[in-house]
Amino acid sequence: MKMMKENRFAKEETMVIGIDHGYGNIKTANTCFRTGVTRYDKEPRFQNNLLVYDEVYYQIGEEHKEFLAEKMLDEDYYILTLAAIARELYLAGIYSAKVHLAAGFPLTWVSEQKEAFRSYLLKNKTADFTFRGKQFHVEFAGADIFPRGFAAVADRLRMFKGINMLADIGNGTMNIMYINDCRPVEKKCYTEKYGTNQCILAVRESMLKQLGTVVDDLVIEQVIRTGKADIGEKYLRVVQESAEKYTAEIFRKLREHEYNPELMRLYVVGGGGCMIENFGKYDADRVTVINDICATAKGYEMLAARKLRKNGGM
Repeated sequence: MKMMKENRFAKEETMVIGIDHGYGNIKTANTCFRTGVTRYDKEPRFQNNLLVYDEVYYQIGEEHKEFLAEKMLDEDYYILTLAAIARELYLAGIYSAKVHLAAGFPLTWVSEQKEAFRSYLLKNKTADFTFRGKQFHVEFAGADIFPRGFAAVADRLRMFKGINMLADIGNGTMNIMYINDCRPVEKKCYTEKYGTNQCILAVRESMLKQLGTVVDDLVIEQVIRTGKADIGEKYLRVVQESAEKYTAEIFRKLREHEYNPELMRLYVVGGGGCMIENFGKYDADRVTVINDICATAKGYEMLAARKLRKNGGM
């Protein structure tokens, strides 16, 4: 979260909050939680992550939300946005604030959907809600929508000398772009519906086919993140083998977009980076994995703040 003034004469500060609206996890500059919303008409028993808005109860982060190419089709991402704002404000000890949102979309979808998503985020001028028992009041000052992936490396473009490929591997999609001599190449941006969720589905199928059983997604995710889990060896081996096949397929898809490790460097961001590290076969001198899961949200904040300063304020 970055604090800015609308202009040099203003007394009140506006909070610039970057939110990475992932299909698997919602990330801010300082927090990360599962992309899940469960609605209740009555107050539920467990309230660790309870958000109350417009007299409706929402349990945040219990389950992953299904993949939706258009995030504006229901209210879930709006509710998740409120939860993300509350988490950032709570860390700063602030409960009433004017907020400028910074968010993003997959590279090839930005131009088509950014205005609709901005309108979706700003459909209410204010929002009053309770999260984790704390009352919040938010006044929305505006919103900017940026390309995801690029935002994660926007603060380190000087690293990208020569020819480089950037792969942002999320839960629902993999976004690919070229950054040549520190400049993004707009004509060489691609989006593949091949995120880590496809790996989880493949593990489920293999587990059922080979061992006739079902394993909880939390276990699969743990193996993806760390390469191991507290489960039997035969179950672990099935997960690892499926993850290795999935990771090999990632590199195949990159080659479809002319990836050649001898001619360019590869940079990987997003939650799928841990899969590359744990299960990929690659030259570590030519591939860089950026492990900061919040890098994209931080990049959104930086780009929004830079844009606002260039425009002379909010």
